[in-house]
Amino acid sequence: MGEILKYLEQQFYHIFNTTPDVIVKAPGRVNIIGEHTDYNHGYVLPMALEQGTYIAGKKRDDSHLNFYALNTNRQSIADLNYPSRNPIDPWMDYIMGVSYELRKSGYKLSGMDGIIVGDVPMACGLSSSASLEMAVLKLFEALGNFIIDDVESAKLGQRVENEFLGLKSGIMDQFISRCGKEGHALFLDCRSLEYELIPIDIPEHTFVIANTNCPRGLTGSKYNERVLECNDALNTLNFVFKKSGTHLRDFTLQELIEIKDKMNPISFKRAYHVLTENNRVLSCIEALKQGNIKKVGDLLNESDYSLQKDYEVTNRELEVMTDIARNIEGCKGSRMTGAGFGGCTINLVETKYVESFIHKLIDKYNNITGRNGSCIISYPSEGAKILKIFS
Repeated sequence: MGEILKYLEQQFYHIFNTTPDVIVKAPGRVNIIGEHTDYNHGYVLPMALEQGTYIAGKKRDDSHLNFYALNTNRQSIADLNYPSRNPIDPWMDYIMGVSYELRKSGYKLSGMDGIIVGDVPMACGLSSSASLEMAVLKLFEALGNFIIDDVESAKLGQRVENEFLGLKSGIMDQFISRCGKEGHALFLDCRSLEYELIPIDIPEHTFVIANTNCPRGLTGSKYNERVLECNDALNTLNFVFKKSGTHLRDFTLQELIEIKDKMNPISFKRAYHVLTENNRVLSCIEALKQGNIKKVGDLLNESDYSLQKDYEVTNRELEVMTDIARNIEGCKGSRMTGAGFGGCTINLVETKYVESFIHKLIDKYNNITGRNGSCIISYPSEGAKILKIFS
């Protein structure tokens, strides 16, 4: 940690010829299980990564947001008083979106100088965007001398996605980036926003995150298409059962199966995934608490098959990677993680086999696909926090 703090301080001085006021961090996340359930008011079980977004910032006397992204060597300036999208540097949209939502909520903000660096792989389903949002929010809090409730912080981040960026995403990514705790996953009820920290006490096993390095093809329109298909299933369920449910969470799997013949086949498949995935999340939590690693692995596999066949959000690279993984010694389960159509997989592997697992997985994946896959290992980490305050 000391090295990244020193690096940020040096870079800030190099760019702005002064020292920052504060350095903050917010983590990325990997979702252990519970995919495409959050915007259906379902259950999710993510964990915060050790990898994250770091920002060094200093308060300004005007309304300018002057930021430099070290990962892309791009500098961009915006004005708090004129919120707008940035087609050239889209990463600025998250900064502007957070500031816009804060000002709508009545917070008085000043401009700031900032430098950003992140080690969450981008565009691969590990929530580099939510990590940036929550780091920016923590920076505004630190420089503005206010603190927002954790749940409200996650809601604000979701509004940035839904309203400022126009993506109909759920609240999971922002929630875990803000509320994660070292050594724990986070079981979140995306309806009530009640959550429980679930200890990840499995020293003989490790979660290995494998990146297909196939950029996600899930555009906003594709993501929103799945939302609409779930809503179509919901409308049919409401009509047949004469209810007024707002999300698929309002119905049981039994009810869905009862009216299969009355529902659009595609919509049925989408709803079937969501409702069975909710059950898998609950089962996974119990299995983790009981130390039943085989059951956890089986549930990861079942989730992946459902995401392939029922929700149809995988692609060739993801399917090749999970298939290879399941046939390597020491792997107990594998599934795609994140929104899909590219990105990453999460693999539960016996710790003693991790090194050989990674070597075999990447070597065979690269040979089959012609891509350059990669792996990262992370243990459950802390949520957004201030790393250093400069006097």
